[in-house]
Amino acid sequence: MIVRARKVTAAALTSFLLAVAPAVGVAAVVPAQLPMAAAQPDASVGDIESTSAVPDTPMTQAGNPFLTLSIDTVAPSTVTTSSDPFVTVRATVTNTGDRRVDDVSVRMQASSAIDTTAGLRTSLTLDQERFDRVGDFVTVAESLEKDESRQFDLSMQLRSTTEPSLGIEAPGVYPLLLNVNGTPEYGGTARLDDARFLLPVVGLPRNPGEMDPAAPDAAPLPPNTRNPVAMTVLWPLADIPRLAAGIPGSVDERVRLIDDELAGELASGGRLDTLLKAVEFATKPGLDPGGNLASSLCIGIDPDLLVTVSNMTRGYLVVDNPADPASTARDGTGSAAATEWLSRLETIASSTCVTAMPFAQTDLGAVADIGDASLIQSAISTPADVVDGILGITSTRGFTWSTTGGVDADTADALRSAGTGTVLVADNSISPPTSAPMAQLISTNVPPTGTQPSESQPPSTLAAAHYDAATAAALAGVGDTPSTPALTPAEQRFDLDTDSRTARLQDALGAVNFHALVGTDRPGRTVTVAPPQYWTAGGDEPSAILSTVSSLLRSGLATPRPLAELIAEPTSGTPVSSVDAATELDTGTIDLVRTQSARIETLMQSLVEDPQSALTPRLFTAPLREDMLRALSTAGRASSVADETGTMAFTRLAATRIGIDTIYGSVTVLAPGGVYTLASEQSPLLLVARNDLPMPVNVLLRVDAPPEMTISDVGVTQLPARGSRTITVPAEVDATRNLSVDFSVTALDGSRLGEVSTVSVRSNAYGQALAIITACAGALLLLLAGRRLWHRFRGQPDPADEGYERP
Repeated sequence: MIVRARKVTAAALTSFLLAVAPAVGVAAVVPAQLPMAAAQPDASVGDIESTSAVPDTPMTQAGNPFLTLSIDTVAPSTVTTSSDPFVTVRATVTNTGDRRVDDVSVRMQASSAIDTTAGLRTSLTLDQERFDRVGDFVTVAESLEKDESRQFDLSMQLRSTTEPSLGIEAPGVYPLLLNVNGTPEYGGTARLDDARFLLPVVGLPRNPGEMDPAAPDAAPLPPNTRNPVAMTVLWPLADIPRLAAGIPGSVDERVRLIDDELAGELASGGRLDTLLKAVEFATKPGLDPGGNLASSLCIGIDPDLLVTVSNMTRGYLVVDNPADPASTARDGTGSAAATEWLSRLETIASSTCVTAMPFAQTDLGAVADIGDASLIQSAISTPADVVDGILGITSTRGFTWSTTGGVDADTADALRSAGTGTVLVADNSISPPTSAPMAQLISTNVPPTGTQPSESQPPSTLAAAHYDAATAAALAGVGDTPSTPALTPAEQRFDLDTDSRTARLQDALGAVNFHALVGTDRPGRTVTVAPPQYWTAGGDEPSAILSTVSSLLRSGLATPRPLAELIAEPTSGTPVSSVDAATELDTGTIDLVRTQSARIETLMQSLVEDPQSALTPRLFTAPLREDMLRALSTAGRASSVADETGTMAFTRLAATRIGIDTIYGSVTVLAPGGVYTLASEQSPLLLVARNDLPMPVNVLLRVDAPPEMTISDVGVTQLPARGSRTITVPAEVDATRNLSVDFSVTALDGSRLGEVSTVSVRSNAYGQALAIITACAGALLLLLAGRRLWHRFRGQPDPADEGYERP
């Protein structure tokens, strides 16, 4: 991100002089008091924009501002015909510098109404001189010592002909600014900070400055409701992945989480609680009697969150070391909160539109690059089944909400292959720009025109619906961890940390109102409002945003457009393409996921379903495949916690690899110990294979024997769950010596399982010598037997019987 870049003015020189003043003493060439005008941008500088991120307010030698201004409250947050005719801002000014600041004074300024969606962002980076409707400076503190703060209220008329006002003459969205001046010790008066926010005006109250109450300008001015905007609102329920990695599925074991933060998010007052409570409250029959808000709203649910919460209801553990799947763990504390929250969600979902997000908000572009069909299905198709199975509903099918705001051609093909017919993307990702609610999305593999999809075939085309990117960026700034969407243009980016939480909420309210107030002369106006999927809005913020939407619907400035109605829109206009943000995942991560995903698929193909067990091969391997998607999650990637989430992803991949290695090592050949002696050259070998997995597995025997030994293939062997089996291995040896033979078991595709066992074999085979001796012995036996018969036939005693005659 960059800080707000403004024109370099005389204040920049003041910054330099203030920085060096302590070093040169009070005799430095610094005017004791600069004229007040010097605190404002100097028009003589011209219109050259600063090419660097140099702020036009002076800084201390340590690079800190002398004063920091923060907006606490804005009343009214949205101006209506029944509001007071003035705006009151409560703010706090803090001395964050290294010296005392005297004569701290503040004034309010306003700029012209915003007329483009891009202006919702760029208006917050305008030069101060563009806020040309100015009030009077009001002293809020005679002096502020270092680290001292002062809260104050400042009011200004909306419109007036007799005194300074904000000059607001019509409904719209207006950028406002608080400008604070002060005189740091050793320096002169300068503008030391400002705070900016948007003020939505949906109607003007009476003008108290008009002397004639009957004059047209004195009466309230309502908004134009003749051409309302059709509005669809996506409401996300998602979290950063919390399940510990590397642990396969089971029937009765408790799940493990990497931390217990989700318990707080689900509890009363937590982020997920307030997001759900805002929907529950705003859609009550008393507040939404016509069901307009409920019709325009669709809840987007991350199936990974549902899987986690559902498992938490049955009790869970929190691991001490997320990098080690088998590490020690403690009991989690959020089972009761999870049970209550899930029950409330089931209730609201039964009567509200619900759509499933991609699993764990995974990076669809990265999944498409990996090219694993099972992984693609788990990311795009399976989520709807998960949501429906847990909540007992039928969610919106064939619709995918892009996690990054765009899809490239390869991702579009992956979406089509997974059964997606409509993808929701940011409007700034589409080329050429289109106002059509639904446009055909170009992909690299479009079937012939006229092809009709069937239930067993993917859609023949992919349609693109779009949400307003500037509004999404404003909503992303709401909450305790503000973020900037990846596709936000550079000119619309600024450091969100410089704004207070209240100011960021005001910007979001202005963005939501903007589409109802601007462009009322355009036919067929539509807008889709979509916050980031991982949204950190909390406290009163979700309710304030839904209340704004509800007010627009009640006043006639907007009409509900259900998501199902949007999806049913036919594609129109020129086919478009969509760009995606460059993935922040390195090649090594992508390759590791590809490798481990292939190993999971190999394992699943070798496992055998046991009719007596509820655990199936798919259920056993599903958490491992989901770990791959969690490692590719976009949650938190565009915010200040990006480094933390990146570390979590790396740890998850490492733990998953350990877990898969452990599973592979659970099936092995047991070393017999000692020397295996063969009774003959064709005696079989008896080996014992052990399976420590909770379900049967089919294996192949791999043998690495010397040339003197021939081993016959024993084919596929099924090992029982948590049991062992003796394998009889036919062998033939043509040498008499000690032999060393390596045995191991493999999956059905030849991937090795477990460790290699080396068997020492002692063979009693004598080869040709044994055959000759045996033949000679046989010939001698025949000769002696023939001699005896010869003598008997001639009636002669056999000389060999001499001395043994009978008496």
